[in-house]
Amino acid sequence: MHEMALIESVVEIAEEVARQNGARRIIRLRLDIGELSIAEPDALTFCFAAVTQGTMAQDAELEICRVAGRGWCLDCATEIAMSQRFGTCPICGSHQVQVTGGDDLKIKDIEIN
Repeated sequence: MHEMALIESVVEIAEEVARQNGARRIIRLRLDIGELSIAEPDALTFCFAAVTQGTMAQDAELEICRVAGRGWCLDCATEIAMSQRFGTCPICGSHQVQVTGGDDLKIKDIEIN
């Protein structure tokens, strides 16, 4: 389960930012996760509870916002919405579609105290 390693890294980054800002604890952590990302939101939520025990983020709320997938069709030069990584262009039917967004995981913001 790679989600455990991902959420461990997210918590480490959040703790570092919290320390740099003189915080005692993390209250809320918001993540943007693309629909085309390999990260599974339910698994991240499950792992978050385990990873945050004994950290500044213990008892923090994890909020996950899904980001739509976007792509660029190389054949018809059109930006398209994507719900799967290897889909076809809805305009021309081409499989020559390059993902341009919605395949990442980002820390949106951190609420500290």
